Amino acid sequence: MLDTSFLKQGDVTALTPEQMEKLKEVAGFPEDCADHEHLAVLSFLYLYLSICQSQRALPSLDVAVWSELPTGAGLGSSAAYSVCLAAALLTACKEIPNPLKDGEAANRWTEESLELINKWAFQGERVIHGNPSGVDNAVSTWGGALRYQQGKISSLKRPPALKILLTNTKVPRSTKALVAGVRSRLLKFPEIMAPLLTSIDAISLECERLLGEMTAAPAPEHYLVLEELIDMNQHHLNALGVGHASLDRLCQVTMAHGLHSKLTGAGGGGCGITLLRPDLERPEVEAMKQALTSCGFDCWETSIGAPGVSVHTAASLDAPVRQALDGL
Repeated sequence: MLDTSFLKQGDVTALTPEQMEKLKEVAGFPEDCADHEHLAVLSFLYLYLSICQSQRALPSLDVAVWSELPTGAGLGSSAAYSVCLAAALLTACKEIPNPLKDGEAANRWTEESLELINKWAFQGERVIHGNPSGVDNAVSTWGGALRYQQGKISSLKRPPALKILLTNTKVPRSTKALVAGVRSRLLKFPEIMAPLLTSIDAISLECERLLGEMTAAPAPEHYLVLEELIDMNQHHLNALGVGHASLDRLCQVTMAHGLHSKLTGAGGGGCGITLLRPDLERPEVEAMKQALTSCGFDCWETSIGAPGVSVHTAASLDAPVRQALDGL
């Protein structure tokens, strides 16, 4: 019989260090385990034991997880994982209703249900990251685009669908080390660093204003201004100390094709995004992707502002996704 009394019943609260140690004990993991795989299992175990405690007996479940997102690249893969787990477990335990009606291929949960999914997903993220901002799980839950300022998160109304090229430099980096580096530089050069941070805030606000204008009627001039903001933001981030030679190379290669890029995530390697204007010809995009692949990078064409967590019938999934899940 598994003793789950160390977890508070039905309470969406953060794990204490003592509870974390107990969780590792239950999983049979060493105390010092800190790799992605171990932390992902601990996050699942925490969510499963906490959410399913309300059942008379812990349910037997088959959980298959498959993702196209690379881990440790600053793309929020752990948040997507935590959100999907929280949504599935809360639905399976009837803590929230299944939004899928007969004959529907996919649907989303109500605002109230999404709130609960997000709360639990944030706790799952804390198991993996310790002290996350909460912005990644919020984006995975609600989708679209969010405004994050001084710990407050709010949705941007109907952001325009922007096409981007997402590039993984495959250079590993530590978010914790990069954040510590910025903090150290801020303490060392406060009068230089503070204005940089103020400028980055102003760039973000100008970008938000521009995206609001683009919702009604996107014009070519809007994309030109966005490109300017992307360049300024990237230069500021370099000055903060979170750039990397691989990201400089990404910016040079895309600039040679007339396009503009910046880092995304914590920097120091990881991923960058390139804005793909609507007037781009297909051969131009392919040539740029080829040049980036030659640098040893991975590229994906995607768009910003997709919907958040949804429930799908198995039949509605794309064939490659179905095959991947069947093969697990």
